[in-house]
Amino acid sequence: MNAMKDVLILIRLASELTLKSSRTRSSFTRRLVRNIRDCLDSAGIQHRVSVEWGRAYVRADSPAAVAALTRVFGISSVSQVEAAVEADLETIVQRGAELFRDRVAGKRFAVRARRAGEHPFRSKDVEIRLGAALQPLSAGVDLSKPEVTVHVEVRQTQAYLFSTRAEAYGGLPLGVEGRALTLISGGYDSAVASWLLLKRGVEQDYVFCNLGGEAYERAVVQVAKVLADEWSFGTRPKLHVVDFGPVLDELKAKVRANYWQVVLKRLMYRAASSIGATIGAQAIITGEAIGQVSSQTLSNLTAIEPATDLPVFRPVVGFDKEEIIARAREIGTAALSEQVKEYCAIAPGRPVTGTSALKAAAEEAKMDPAVLDRAIAGTKTLELRALTPTDLVAPYLFATDIPEGAVVFDCRPEQQYQAWHVPGAIHRDEWELLRDFRRLDKSRTYVLYCAHGMQTAYLAEKMQNAGFEAYSFKGGVRELKKRG
Repeated sequence: MNAMKDVLILIRLASELTLKSSRTRSSFTRRLVRNIRDCLDSAGIQHRVSVEWGRAYVRADSPAAVAALTRVFGISSVSQVEAAVEADLETIVQRGAELFRDRVAGKRFAVRARRAGEHPFRSKDVEIRLGAALQPLSAGVDLSKPEVTVHVEVRQTQAYLFSTRAEAYGGLPLGVEGRALTLISGGYDSAVASWLLLKRGVEQDYVFCNLGGEAYERAVVQVAKVLADEWSFGTRPKLHVVDFGPVLDELKAKVRANYWQVVLKRLMYRAASSIGATIGAQAIITGEAIGQVSSQTLSNLTAIEPATDLPVFRPVVGFDKEEIIARAREIGTAALSEQVKEYCAIAPGRPVTGTSALKAAAEEAKMDPAVLDRAIAGTKTLELRALTPTDLVAPYLFATDIPEGAVVFDCRPEQQYQAWHVPGAIHRDEWELLRDFRRLDKSRTYVLYCAHGMQTAYLAEKMQNAGFEAYSFKGGVRELKKRG
């Protein structure tokens, strides 16, 4: 810390914190400071944090701390202080005139002052005196739409001068309102639902019921990692991955097709409820919105909810899709969610849109409950914030077998393809495939192979990033020949 540059940042606490009782406010503020420190540590920014009533101050070694702090819930806004002086009117006016004279030159400006504590002057006095000192150099005072705003905040014995204010998201410090488990699909809705309750101070883990293989898992991990890395300071969220392939097979074999959608959601609720019990979750969060898909009609949601004994929170229940996508863009998950294939829409024909809990339970009862129990027992847990870029790529690129119905591309030179290839494999030059793969059918699974599996790993990654379920065969032709 000895070499730390002295960048002073003023933090305004969210208004909700100021309305709490003294005891609650102190507890929430302690949690906020912990989250601030985690945010800046995560960004590699050296810092010191101090707190007073309604304000916090950070001394950091980088102005990048300002942008980082806007993503910490419980903060209303952040300003980098340009000068800190004694809380004396003459001193404030003199320093303010020196600091801002060039900035207001030829421009319309305003002075905004706030004051807390006992002083022999008012906030209005600061605005009038400093405004008068700056006016001769400016294009005049404009209190409605100034080109430059000069801010002065007087707190006890110090006055802070600055010209910018970065708005944050307010809310409550993450972790003060207990813990929940979010059912995440990788799409827009569940990510936004999670974010909305992170903002309300609810610490979260995530459960992902995987219906689509390793490529789908990778896409969901990337979405969850944005929520973990960018918005979950002060916590260490985990992603619990449940292989729902066998569960889906059992469901399709035993349940009437028009009930597949509703029963699938009940099973996901059961998985979340079971995992939630092991981590101490007090609620389940979902991205369900009324009327968006067949399982999200009011009657179907009523039929699904009894599958869990935890309360279910649906923060986006009244949002339309455009509202959700706009918020996803703001929080940084939209570009990733846009590439995620839709795996949950499994019902052919006309799914039921108006069932009851009794009828849905009767359909679910046709299944062997041990199948779901085994899937839950095999849950894989990932520490989201500990995952490295390699962890997000390498484990998901390679296949060790060829799934039934997969399209197989041989990406070796034509001569090698003619000499030997996997039965049914299609020859496709790797550069041709790289250029044209977006024209392929996204509903299919693709396995690519080359001599050693490395060139096609690059292609598979590009395809996965575009929302395709694509893999490079591990070990390439040598491994394929061993398998006959």
